Amino acid sequence: MVLLNVKEFLGEFTFGQFLERENRFVCRVLVKNKEKKAHLSDTGRLRELLKRGAPVVLSPNPKGKLDYKVVSIGNEGEWIFLNPSLHSRIAERLIKEGFIGTLPKSIRREVTVGKSRIDFLIDESFYVEVKGCNLVEEEVCLFPDAPTLRGKKHLLELIRLKEKGFRTGVLFLAFRECNCFSPNQRTDWAFCNTFKRALSSGVEFFGFKLGFCPESGDITVKGRLKICRGVL
Repeated sequence: MVLLNVKEFLGEFTFGQFLERENRFVCRVLVKNKEKKAHLSDTGRLRELLKRGAPVVLSPNPKGKLDYKVVSIGNEGEWIFLNPSLHSRIAERLIKEGFIGTLPKSIRREVTVGKSRIDFLIDESFYVEVKGCNLVEEEVCLFPDAPTLRGKKHLLELIRLKEKGFRTGVLFLAFRECNCFSPNQRTDWAFCNTFKRALSSGVEFFGFKLGFCPESGDITVKGRLKICRGVL
């Protein structure tokens, strides 16, 4: 199923090759044999993806200092979507289409709760936080690929809201092919423990495997992503 077309938000695409990541947000790319700079909004480590010579999909960046924005990178026949700014729109479409088990009458975005902002409040009673997952090891989707205090903070807030009587959930968007999901204990032990605590407290898990087509710009639902055995 096609969820949305990202060209509506990003414009027409340009294809190139990845050269090097200069820093957290800037990388060098090759476009029509000319070296350019592109903004990389995915701040994860992405070490297994950002390989010299890898094909990249770029969008125009007319209001920025750099020539392009990185949309996607190719890896072993897959196109991995690397634009977290659209995760919220993708997740909202999943919610509206009933993929998390309810057809909402109202959806509020970026709702402030305590010192945190939770991505969605559905029907004034169901809080949902969204996370993107691009790391795969041994056919397992892992999150995070770098330590995340913010991710732990969101889970703790969902636990508190659940204790107050609200329905709460965390929604993972996986843009890689994998068999199941696991919190990345090796990278962030604290997040892993908090994730397990959240599930045991009644915070719901929703996971989806998504695909990206660089020619059309379509984001598609490929299937549901389950939690790996032994996580709990």
